[in-house]
Amino acid sequence: MPTLVLIRHGQSAWNLENRFTGWWDVDVTAKGAEEARAAGALMAAKGLDFDLTFTSLQTRAIKTLNLALEAMGRLWLPVEKHWRLNERHYGGLTGLDKAETAARHGEDQVKVWRRSFDIPPPVQALGSAYDLSADRRYHGIEVPRTESLKDTIARVLPYWEGRIAPALRAGERVLISAHGNSLRALVKHLSAIPDDAITGLEIPTGQPIVYQLDDALQPLDRYYLSER
Repeated sequence: MPTLVLIRHGQSAWNLENRFTGWWDVDVTAKGAEEARAAGALMAAKGLDFDLTFTSLQTRAIKTLNLALEAMGRLWLPVEKHWRLNERHYGGLTGLDKAETAARHGEDQVKVWRRSFDIPPPVQALGSAYDLSADRRYHGIEVPRTESLKDTIARVLPYWEGRIAPALRAGERVLISAHGNSLRALVKHLSAIPDDAITGLEIPTGQPIVYQLDDALQPLDRYYLSER
């Protein structure tokens, strides 16, 4: 049976500072690095191994993957990086303190921006301090100016269908290190979670999620590795 493991990056600097991060590139904290190493050690202890790994173009996910693989003695495994696995783009909220934003706009409005399925945050202004349209890693890509979870799903799934799913069907064991919302996109797709239910799904940092799939990539089981 194909095995798929998803891991959200370890705690980032802006997770710690309670700021909206999205596509902005921040590093993991010391705690985040330890979460990544612990995830790798747990996967090794539980007998998991992989043939192919995937991650985004963002440092926190890349470093989490590398630290986890190092703990497993698997730094030599092939890694594919792609922008379609990036975090959801938080638009004009990028860089803002979440508590201060709630105080300014109201908690209900911020909850809509953060947790609704298809309502995106305000659009990011071109040329703003966090505008990544000129970032070299995104050359030739139209960087979003905001995204809802629905938008995130729409750009994650083509990469899943075009690259990750075929690898699983070919019998390769796959590890994906990504972000809260890009992983929620995959979990929603794989587990057929309704639009109104996915808004309540939280994915903690540094906790491997294991999918046991049948040959048609339908889930037989989904669980946090720490709970088995």
